[in-house]
Parts: sequence; structure tokens; C-alpha cells
Amino acid sequence: MIEHVDPFIGTAETDLPSPSGLAATWWWPKPQVGNTHPGATYPLGMVSACAYSGGYPTGYGPYDLSTEGVPPRLHDGSHASGFTHFQQSGTGAIRKYYNYFRVSPMLEPLDVLGRSWELTNEQASPGYYSATLDNGVRAEITVGPKSAVHRYTFPEHRDARVVVDFSAGGLAIPYGATVPLRGHLESVAPGVTQGEIVVEGAPLAVHLECDVDGWRQMLWYDRRLMPGGTRLDLDHIRPTTLRPFGLMWAGPSMAGQTVELRIGFSLRGVDQARKNLRRDCDERSPAFESRRARTAQEWRDVLDAIKVETPSQQRREVFATALYHSLIKPSFAADESPFWPSKGPWVFDISTMWDIYRTQLPLLTALMPERAVELANALLTICEEEGNLPIGYRMARGSDRFGRQGSALAHTLLSDICQLGLPGIDWDWALVHLATDLRRTYGEDFLQHGHAHPISHTLDIAFGYWCTRHVAQVVEDDALAQEFEDLATRWVNAFDRDTGLLKDSTYYEGTRHNYSFRLQHDMAGRIELAGGDEAFVRMLDEFFGYGADAVVQPGLRPSAEEMAAGYALGRFEGLNNEPDMEAPWAYYYAGRPDRTAEVVHAVVNQQFSTGRGGLPGNDDSGGLSSWYVWASLGLFPVAGQNIFLIHPPAFRYASMPMARGTLTIDTSGFVEPTPGGPVQYVQAVTFNGAPVARSWIAGGDLHEGGRLHIALGPEPSDWGREHRPPSFRPAGESTPPADSTQDQPSPTSAGPTPPPLTPPIESPAPEEAP
Repeated sequence: MIEHVDPFIGTAETDLPSPSGLAATWWWPKPQVGNTHPGATYPLGMVSACAYSGGYPTGYGPYDLSTEGVPPRLHDGSHASGFTHFQQSGTGAIRKYYNYFRVSPMLEPLDVLGRSWELTNEQASPGYYSATLDNGVRAEITVGPKSAVHRYTFPEHRDARVVVDFSAGGLAIPYGATVPLRGHLESVAPGVTQGEIVVEGAPLAVHLECDVDGWRQMLWYDRRLMPGGTRLDLDHIRPTTLRPFGLMWAGPSMAGQTVELRIGFSLRGVDQARKNLRRDCDERSPAFESRRARTAQEWRDVLDAIKVETPSQQRREVFATALYHSLIKPSFAADESPFWPSKGPWVFDISTMWDIYRTQLPLLTALMPERAVELANALLTICEEEGNLPIGYRMARGSDRFGRQGSALAHTLLSDICQLGLPGIDWDWALVHLATDLRRTYGEDFLQHGHAHPISHTLDIAFGYWCTRHVAQVVEDDALAQEFEDLATRWVNAFDRDTGLLKDSTYYEGTRHNYSFRLQHDMAGRIELAGGDEAFVRMLDEFFGYGADAVVQPGLRPSAEEMAAGYALGRFEGLNNEPDMEAPWAYYYAGRPDRTAEVVHAVVNQQFSTGRGGLPGNDDSGGLSSWYVWASLGLFPVAGQNIFLIHPPAFRYASMPMARGTLTIDTSGFVEPTPGGPVQYVQAVTFNGAPVARSWIAGGDLHEGGRLHIALGPEPSDWGREHRPPSFRPAGESTPPADSTQDQPSPTSAGPTPPPLTPPIESPAPEEAP
């Protein structure tokens, strides 16, 4: 699969074929660019490295700050002032843009440091990036889990240089620069240097080794050399007093001469940075080829885990790249927390938890269950040390600044792991933090008033209580489990009974329409609140644009009036953004899996393509790409509920590892899909030979592996219409409890106790195979 990955997909503004049918009616409010980068990465690694232009938001590319419409350009063409480390993947305005320790291979004097060179002959594959600068230097970069290795091939020149700028960071957009607070660097021995900068409150240390026999090794400050200087200490840097500083190697180069620079990184000092480099690169030099080969093999192992069968090179490339983008973040950095001394799991760049919790984290749980457990323990440790389960967490002190995007999202990952029974988590310890986190921030309003604004947080927190109920049951705290069941019923307070939609409120990157069709734990109650199956389907049909005219997407710098008119459509965002990424499967709960098949077919085959413009919007740390992976395989994980919904796959045959076994997905009646081509519908399903009349499979069953066979046909069938996915209804109630404008009693106050939730609807016993 690795040979089919194109890391350049998503690096440029969206460039897809003109949409048709349903896809033409969807409106894209967010930037029409994937915001990915083609730099060298390691699977879930700490370090990435890429050409640096200062462009938004990864440091790579030509774009200025963009939050909606077509992204404006900073410059034309491909340019770079050097090669930096630590990039986001597919995110937007997160205000932590890294790009530290810029390395510039130069033939020019030091005083032009920071100028840009045009890039040509760019190449990239998982774990590798290369380009040629217009000064004639060929640059190649590979990375390990906590290291980077650069190789530069110089032309003949009397004074070639490799310059490392310790002061650079952030982006070349207004307010996008990152200024270090402190800096220290020193020469240790010929070809060996080390140092540390404190950026965004995080101490980032480096150990550098450069193979340049006969070249001079010097420190520099304010673009001036420090002859004979072996140490530079800057104790307190202000933005107004910042002067560039760093180190360099300089000397004559022969035509074709290569210079290798190896860098180890750590957030716990230069000694650990040196140890990290030794672990990633053996003592022998040069190390470039061996490190590149080892990283490529790591990528090959994870990418080859999923196999798909298709005659289409284009579709294989899109799928392989989506899988690759799904496994770049979060950044796992065990024993590297700079904020507390204990060893153990630590992660950063959980930059878009409100996107990845639905699709990317379930994919991680399937492909690498031990990593999912490590992530869960890291989140719990962050909560213990810093006071909350993060919604977003980056390599920065006080890094969680995403509270308004969502609440209680980590609870879904812990719920799935708990229900699967994966080992490695102290559930008593976990329950303490899960329960306490639900009472913080918006959770306080939820307890006092029965709801919280933004109103989508009411759904988040109610579902968080439902997820945590599973953990309470596992540790046999029946009283707490009952309390959480009661609180989980408050989801209904978020809805307006007159419209069947969420109440008026503020919404993050969307409207109440985009948040009204999420997959809740009581979808039967949700549908009754909307007026029943037919009314709910009519609402969904309007949302997905059935019978609607084609829309015009926002262009360059759209006006406020244009954006308001688009939002007023109340339309599906078509995976240009992720707030409604699970909405296509809401039809399942009203007995209309045929509608889901039509919507998903349109997204998979019209909203993703090859080329730099092949993504419909920000990839958001793999949230978008992992959606494509699941949708193409014919499965959708309902995060936190430990079930998978079945729909028509986009491949005739696929296989993938699950937490406890290998799952194969094969089909009959399959027709290779095409953009705008006919939709296929599920006719029948068997799992390990037994018929499956329902439209879903329990996660505990699917994660054991086996054979899932899906029979397809050109017309909708009765499959899945009657046996709907489970809803967790209040016991004894046929409709949701009445809404109230009065404050709701807290769970410990006097007053009537809401009825408990019933257990999950059990799947029918499998029939014998004919």
C-alpha cells in the first residue's frame, strides 16, 4: 500500500470534478483546502520535517490565513527558506504552529538568512521528503520517532553552509510567529552541538551531529558570527528584543558532496535528546539510508494492514493516502512530558478531538489497540496532572484552549475500550477522572440547569454520562451507574419540540442543522421527538438536499452576507467540515439505510480525488481521512456505543485487522463505483455464515474478526428497515420526557428521580446458515 500513497494530496486548494446529484447541493463553509503537508513523518511519531515557506497552517505551501472559502495566497509557486520540524496535519486556526529549528543549506552569506528559494523536483513518500532549491542544493529528509536526519547534496562552491536557526518558529502570517522565551546552545565537540529553547512554555531540546570534516563549526547571533564562541545563553527574550540566533557549519564543497545532519529531540533536556537520537539512529554514519528504510518499513507495516481490491489506480491512491493521513497524529512521546517528572505515556497534537473521536480514534482502536490504550492512559494522566480531560492538547503549556468546540469527547474512547474489555487501564482510576471531568466547565451548567450552551454541549455531556455509565458498571459502582443513566436522559433538553431540531444557540463551525442529526444513545426517542419516522426522514432529506437546486460555493474572501446566506440553507457540509460527518447514518434509525447508501456514495466518489487539491476541506488530524477509510470499507463506527453500522462498501473485497482478529469484507453483485454513477444497495448480509437482518454488528463481535459478506444490488431492499440499531430508552417511556424551561434538580438534590435507561437492545440470535 505504501507505494500508492501521495503525501501531496490535500496540500493545495480543493480541485475536484464538478459535482452532480446530491453532492451539488451541499454547501462548504470552511476553507477549501486540505491543509496537509508532504513532509517526512513517522506513524504517530513525535517529529515531522518539511520545507518551510511560512504558509498557513503547517508552514508549507503558498497560503495565507484562511477560515472560509478559497484560501488566499501569500505567493505563487513553491518556495522555502529552509526545512523545519514539528508540523500540524490538516488543522486550521489552532494558534500553535511549531516549525522549530529551521535548517537552511546555503551558498549565500549568512546575512541573507530567511530569504526564500524556489523549490523544484519535490518528491515525497511516507517517511521521506526531498526537493531541490534554486541555489542548486538537493535536500532530503527522513525522520524517526523522536529524530530527524537531513541530507544535503551541494554543488561545487567555495563557501557552502548548513545553518540551523534556533529562533525561528510559527508562520509568516499576522500574529503567527512563535518567539522563544529562552535559548541555550553550545558546541560540544567537532560536528556535535546541543541546545534548548523554551517555546509556548515547553522546553524543547536538541542534540545535533553533522558529518562535515574540515568545515568550520560556529555559533551566530543577529546574523553575525561569534568567532571562537562555544556557548550562547539568552535568558529572557521578548518579541521586541528577539534577534535570530543559531549555529552553522561552513566550508568548501565538491560537486555532489553530501552533508548529513542528525537531530535528536526531547522535551526533557539535551541528555535525553542525545539518547533519543542514539535509539533512532545507530552509531554508524551516514545514517540517512538506514533510518529512511526503517521508517518506510514501519509505514509499510501499518499501511499494508488493510488490503483492498480495485482495478482503479486512482481509487487505490486516494484510499492509501487517506489511511496514511489517518495515522500521522496524535504524536506519541512516551516519557517526554515536560510538565511533570514521572515516566509513562504522553501525547500531544490532539488538535481536533471534536473531529477525530468519531472516526480516527475508532480506527486506531481497530488497527493498533495497544496504542489506543496508551492514548487513553495518556489522557487520564493529563487529567490527573492538569485537571481536565483535554479537548485539544498540543506541545505547549496550558495547551487546551478548545473548550467551546465540545465537551466530554475522550469519554467515547474510554467507553469503547471498556466495552471491548481491552487490558491495560485501571478502571477505578479512570472512573474518578471521567466522572470529575463531566462536572467541569459546561458540565456545571448541565447539572444546575439541565442543559448547557452552546447547546451542542448538552448532547456531549449527556452522552458522556451515558459512556461513563459503562465504566461505573465495570467497577460495580451501581449507584453511580444509576446516577449517570439518569443524567444521560437530559439530552432531550437540547431540542425544540416545535421544529424537531436543536434549540437556538451558538454553534461552532455550523448551524443547529449540522448538529441536530448526530448519532445519540437514544435515537428512537430523538425520532419520536421529531414526529416519527416519516417526519424525521423528511428533515434528513431536506438537510441532504434531496430535490434541491445546486449551490454555489464560497469563493476567495467571501462576504459576510454570502456566508450568512449559505448557512441559512441548513445544508449538509459534504465533508468540507466535520460537525455533521456522522449524520448520513441517522437514516438507519428511521429504517432507511437506502438513503445512507446514496449520501455516502456521493461523498466517497465525488468529494475525494487524487492530486494536491484532492480533499474537500481541512483534514483535521486525520478526522476527514479516517471517515473516508471507514466509509469505503462499508462500516461506520458509532463512537462510544461499540457498534458498527453496515453500508455498501466501495471495494469488492477488503481485509483489515481488528482488535482481536482479522476481518474480511467481501461482496456479491458488486459494481465498481464511479463519480455520478449508479448507487448500490445492501440486499443481505452474513457474518461468519449466519444471516444478519439488522443493519449493525456489535463491536465485541466484529473486533473478533471473521468474514462479513455483503450482497449488493441496484435497487433498495427490505434489509435493515425493521431491525434498527440499538436505542437506549428510558425504561417505561415510549416518548422522551417533556422539556422544561425550569432548572433541573442536581443528581443529589431532592425531587423525583428520572427513570433509568434500559440496557442496550440485544441483537437477535443468528439464524443458521442455509
